[in-house]
Amino acid sequence: MAHTVVVGDRGRMVLPSAVRRELGLTAGTRLLVDVEPDGSVKLQPFRAAAEQTRGLLGELAPYGGSAVDELLAERRAEAAREE
Repeated sequence: MAHTVVVGDRGRMVLPSAVRRELGLTAGTRLLVDVEPDGSVKLQPFRAAAEQTRGLLGELAPYGGSAVDELLAERRAEAAREE
């Protein structure tokens, strides 16, 4: 369902309550704004964007290992060599 909004003189617009309700948006919800190649605007809650990109670079970790675990192992090895 399409809704009409008006951009104010300071560049602000109000999302209709039906849209906010449907998307579960509340005061303070942070949104990402993307301009699509066709000139349309895409609004996406940060949480949804984070979930979409979760694991995006996971294939770079060796054999599913954790970068944190790898760093800790390196630090422990360095500490053992210094003793």
